[in-house]
Amino acid sequence: MDALDLNLLLALDALLDTNSVTEAARRLQTSTSAMSRTLTRLRAVLDDPLLVRSGRALVPTPRALELRHDVAHLVEQARALLTAREGGGPGRHRDFVVRVGDAVAARLSGPLLAAVRAELPGASVRFLAADPADGSVALRDGRVDVEVGMLGRTDPETVVQRLFADRWIGVAAARHPFAATRPTVAAYASALHLEVSATGRTHSPIDDRLALHGRTRRVIATVPDLSTALFTVTTTELVCPAPELLTAPACAALGATVFDIPLPLPDPVVAMAWHPRNTADAGHRALRELIAEVLATRAPTVELVAPPVELVAARAEPASA
Repeated sequence: MDALDLNLLLALDALLDTNSVTEAARRLQTSTSAMSRTLTRLRAVLDDPLLVRSGRALVPTPRALELRHDVAHLVEQARALLTAREGGGPGRHRDFVVRVGDAVAARLSGPLLAAVRAELPGASVRFLAADPADGSVALRDGRVDVEVGMLGRTDPETVVQRLFADRWIGVAAARHPFAATRPTVAAYASALHLEVSATGRTHSPIDDRLALHGRTRRVIATVPDLSTALFTVTTTELVCPAPELLTAPACAALGATVFDIPLPLPDPVVAMAWHPRNTADAGHRALRELIAEVLATRAPTVELVAPPVELVAARAEPASA
């Protein structure tokens, strides 16, 4: 234990975060010469130069880059362990920023705000729209606390927790022919389609599956978000895909028809992501637990269009006779 100096971890964290002996010394309120001597000790302990001169700046070695995340996490855990908790609970006077995907926003926002109000009094929540280009960066920089949605590729540093798997269904107006009969592949392909795409892209896995049947569909319009899509299809002859569990309340409120898409499609997975520096934080953990609890509560689903046209016809024959 005499050889164990945990202050070296603090110095290493500051050095790897700033890439500067001067800035690290300022952060730890010590002299530049003392920090320089500490860097020499760290180099000897780790058998690596850690920071090397490149022009007028210092740059980290590959070993330093490997250590950066683990060291920051250890220091954060040590601070959380040794810092006395303020009274009033983990969410007192916290301003949480949650980035949420369009498909999840309507399902999450109201129930989560009610839960935060009850369980984390004094905390506030700011919801931001999803931004695939900035998601992991914002988590890493601390501008966003939690990201929730159908997450694509994430930063290797990001912690991802799977919440649940949904499934794709079709949505149409109440008067649409698919309200009376489950569509076949041919009927579904021949319908007029609306696609949800923030970039205007019309191709999706639906087109790939239809191609296996030798069919194509006609996408006559795109909209940037799912909420707009649901309102659009209920007032037109268009159909669009939607995640079943997430949109069940909206479809019921709008009186929309929902039906099985007659194609095997990959299930949309809803997940939650955050930066590991927040894993041990009590307030952050409480928020994550509330998000998971809210999304684990299943909303009532809308009854899907039931029998295919052949069965409807068969049932109608005795009545007509």
